[in-house]
Amino acid sequence: MTSEQTDATTSAETGFSEAERAAMRARADELRASGRGGAKKAEEAQACLGAIAAMPDGDRALAERVHTLVSEAAPGLRPKTWYGMPAYVNEDAKVVCFFKPGSKFGTRYSTLGFNDVARLDDGDLWPTEYAVHAMSDAVAARVQELVRRAVG
Repeated sequence: MTSEQTDATTSAETGFSEAERAAMRARADELRASGRGGAKKAEEAQACLGAIAAMPDGDRALAERVHTLVSEAAPGLRPKTWYGMPAYVNEDAKVVCFFKPGSKFGTRYSTLGFNDVARLDDGDLWPTEYAVHAMSDAVAARVQELVRRAVG
């Protein structure tokens, strides 16, 4: 594998590639330079990435993948921390979804949760948190589907 392939590749073992980290730093710099709350948004995004980086390996790999999936599925959501957990807010700064690492509360799995502003209503009963134990292609597709519905 060449160094270019290594920089562009992500996996559960390696986390964000250097290219992805550079892109996130560049976006944070753009937000800081934009004024009118840009610095605050950049700090919130950086805090989210810092919270992910501080997680134990298994939780961190899942959180990094969730971060990427949420960013792709709903680019209008912006990252921040919420109770120290990675979260994604809408234009009204309301938390739409969040990642709760299993290690935070000593549970056997992490969860992807949705708050009341998420549009996941399904009759009189629907789930608001989903257990995430591993990230397969099917799980990734389901996460993106849920996030798209949540903001749709």
